[in-house]
Amino acid sequence: MKNAMTIDVEDYFHVSAFARHIPREHWEHLPCRVERNVERILVLLAEHGTHATFFTLGWVAERYPGLVRRIVAAGHELASHGYAHRRASEQSRAQFRTDITRAKCILEDTAGVPVLGYRAPSFSINHHNLWALDELAQAGYRYSSSIYPVRHDHYGMPDAPRFAHHPRGQDGVMELPATTVQLFGRNLPAAGGGWFRLLPYPISRWMLNRVNRRDGQPGIFYFHPWEIDPDQPRQRGVGAKTRFRHYVNLSRMEGRLNRLLEDFQWDRMDRIFLNATH
Repeated sequence: MKNAMTIDVEDYFHVSAFARHIPREHWEHLPCRVERNVERILVLLAEHGTHATFFTLGWVAERYPGLVRRIVAAGHELASHGYAHRRASEQSRAQFRTDITRAKCILEDTAGVPVLGYRAPSFSINHHNLWALDELAQAGYRYSSSIYPVRHDHYGMPDAPRFAHHPRGQDGVMELPATTVQLFGRNLPAAGGGWFRLLPYPISRWMLNRVNRRDGQPGIFYFHPWEIDPDQPRQRGVGAKTRFRHYVNLSRMEGRLNRLLEDFQWDRMDRIFLNATH
């Protein structure tokens, strides 16, 4: 069974947990590392003959159009992570509409391909803003990967379905949740991110195997370019929990990704869930 490999293309200073410490107006003046990190990811995927979906910020695409074109030229799917890395839950409906439309236009104009997928920063669609899915459909998106069916202090909708579904009816966008494993009546995150860096790799491998074999479903894995960059600038003044979550095991991430790419089969979101042929 093929699983979906996804990358959220953002830089270290875009991270929501750093929002209180890094003002948006400072972004332009910080050393960007996203281009070199994505290039490393492209090499890693090519070595394993793997294609993936790159949920890319419009902010990044504006500044690195050549990188966006290289992603597409390598056979990967280009999808949207919004423009300015604002949580959907912190935007009005009109602001969200502007953000997702702007990002889609920038990405499509830059790469010359349709953008069908969207992932909200910090999985920030939940019971309180399901209207966001209607806006995505109106803007021309086909699917979302923005509702994480877990309990978390920053996001989550634990009672949401664990696998592909249409929250707003068959005519609405398809929601493709990041992968969870159900144990003792609770959904546990099994899709990557900080948990993948924290837990021993065999646990992550076991969880994905369980979803493939017991649930009979493809998994959806995600990570960020800054997670393979242990030399990124360290932020001062952040809380202990945020510091731990962001920096834990960065030096081990690339090695673990190598094992993950060897142990499972991977492909793009659109091919797995939309039966796309390109």
